[in-house]
Amino acid sequence: MPFSGEDLLRRLKGKKLLFVGDSLSLNQWQSLTCMLHAAVPQNNYTITRKGGLSTFFMPDYDVSVLLSRNAFLVDLVRTEAGMVLRLDSITNGNDWKGYDMLIFNTWHWWLHKGSRQPWDYIESGGQILKDMDRLAAFKEGLTTWSKWVDSNVDANNTKVFFQGISPTHYNGKEWDDPNSATCSGQTQPVSSRTYPASSPPAATVVNDVLTAMSSPVTLLDITLLSQLRKDGHPSMYGNGGRTGNDCSHWCLAGVPDTWNQLFYATLVTSD
Repeated sequence: MPFSGEDLLRRLKGKKLLFVGDSLSLNQWQSLTCMLHAAVPQNNYTITRKGGLSTFFMPDYDVSVLLSRNAFLVDLVRTEAGMVLRLDSITNGNDWKGYDMLIFNTWHWWLHKGSRQPWDYIESGGQILKDMDRLAAFKEGLTTWSKWVDSNVDANNTKVFFQGISPTHYNGKEWDDPNSATCSGQTQPVSSRTYPASSPPAATVVNDVLTAMSSPVTLLDITLLSQLRKDGHPSMYGNGGRTGNDCSHWCLAGVPDTWNQLFYATLVTSD
């Protein structure tokens, strides 16, 4: 289905969309704001940021597309002992009410360790742990989020989406190219419609949690189509410049535009 930014703006007229998630949500939010502006470049817009909330607003359509940076969805709180990731607490949710559409995402930060790990302890089932299986922690945290949606979101007023698991390309063996250590230097997508490596385990967790929910949540199933795009990352042109190698995030324009085309098609076919 061809993407039409003007049609999407008409469908969203007077509405507020909120992306909630990590830097992959930022990728999709930036992509969508660019696609909407490109559709009506003569129209005015504003971009503002207050704390962790960024707002793109198009007054002619009264459309707001917001981004709330939140890496885990569940609460990350400072205590006397240090930063604690509370898998069964989601007071953040008070800030997600009153929107016409919610697009959630999390996973990217759940595997970080060492200096890139933003928490000191995990609170699970009333116990304070130094660490635990990260996939199990992710499932527990995502289940807490799902219960929040089931209890707090009225499907008659708010549509809920979950941005699927975005893959990384740090291991050439995953696409049957052992000579390519990472995405660096990749200029072509995977040539087939299948990806040699299996789907990330986190994608299975997402499917299991969404299936168990009573509220309707639409999965933007971006995993496979993004796995095929080993060429779509900033690589050494991302954060860190030539000293870095970003095979996690995506170039813009690029793969996140396809995510938004999927989002648009979902809206059109569900009306």
